[in-house]
Amino acid sequence: MLRIRRELVDEIVAHARRDHPDEACGVIAGPEGSDTPERFIPMLNAARSPTFYEFDSGDLLKLYREMDANDEVPVVIYHSHTATEAYPSRTDANIAAEPDAHYVLVSTRDPEVHEFRSYRIVDAEITEEPVEIVD
Repeated sequence: MLRIRRELVDEIVAHARRDHPDEACGVIAGPEGSDTPERFIPMLNAARSPTFYEFDSGDLLKLYREMDANDEVPVVIYHSHTATEAYPSRTDANIAAEPDAHYVLVSTRDPEVHEFRSYRIVDAEITEEPVEIVD
């Protein structure tokens, strides 16, 4: 189960809305071994695409060095879908490289309502998990 503060959910959704119609992407880092998302890190979708996201390799290397220096791990890896439901595509599953991370998807296809869901993805196997939003 993903336990996440409401302010972090709001930040993810706001980022997804800002980048629409392109997919938004980012990471929420947390202390190593805690499974607690704490530090919101919006990233640039290097693909600048409405159907695909890609972290810039230089930005990603910098982020991982920074997290390593802070004893952090990527607790949440998020991105948005702009025209489909919040469910990982085959491409999303194939590029998921962090077996301990929560993969969060937000759908911005409806301008009034967002869909927010979380998954574990290990060896391209997708398992949806409950989300508990806390204040």
